[in-house]
Amino acid sequence: MENPSDPQLSVSEETSGARVADETDVKKCLSDAEESKQEGNEYFRAKRWNEALNAYRSGLGRLPRAKGKEPNVMRDEPDSPIAGEPLNLSESNVDEGDTKVKASPYEGTEFQLSPWEIECAKARSILNANIGACYVKLGDHKDAVQACTDALADDPQYAKALQRRATSNEVIGSWSSLTSAQEDYNTLLKILPPTSPQIGGIKRSLETLKPRVEAAQKREMGEMVDKLKGLGNSILGNFGLSTDNFKFEPNGQGGYSMNFVK
Repeated sequence: MENPSDPQLSVSEETSGARVADETDVKKCLSDAEESKQEGNEYFRAKRWNEALNAYRSGLGRLPRAKGKEPNVMRDEPDSPIAGEPLNLSESNVDEGDTKVKASPYEGTEFQLSPWEIECAKARSILNANIGACYVKLGDHKDAVQACTDALADDPQYAKALQRRATSNEVIGSWSSLTSAQEDYNTLLKILPPTSPQIGGIKRSLETLKPRVEAAQKREMGEMVDKLKGLGNSILGNFGLSTDNFKFEPNGQGGYSMNFVK
């Protein structure tokens, strides 16, 4: 599950992290973060979203910040939902954090992180994803997207964070948001096992997204053209002209020719 801190903090402040000096300090940070996470889990179960957000943020603030962009936190087991809830990737499930992390996914890469740094990356990812779950419950889908993006910075293949971000981007509904949702769903199709019960729903979401993306693109392009025409008319009006005096026609060579019309 994930954790928030002071609700008045911005997303960037949430991830500032604690400063640690040695392994003993890291152990204490992880312990404190786990305590806050469990507190947040209790609030979340009780549907006290703001209190859960506070607890998750608090836990996140106790962890050291990430060192640049860290590689994927490998998982041996799927995320476990809260006791009594069905296993799925919906926004209603927060992560209990009982997934296993492989000890050496960084060998042979430029990221030679210690086991404790790997554990911190895992904890940050879980807390950020749970923060996203709280934002979804509070109807704040833009912050939910940002929180899930922060979770994916530590674990790019975190299925719950990908699903949650895609769902929130669908609600936002802009061209860029819907396109991002498509990308996340396609990533899920690649990383989830073929037997996952989520596959069918993801494919259906992709089918419904395609016409929505096309409609949003058409709508936003039209709005942009209208704004450009308005700007052009404000300038051309000084000369007794408007954009209606200029017609663009295909020239047969893959481009357009401009003709002046009185």
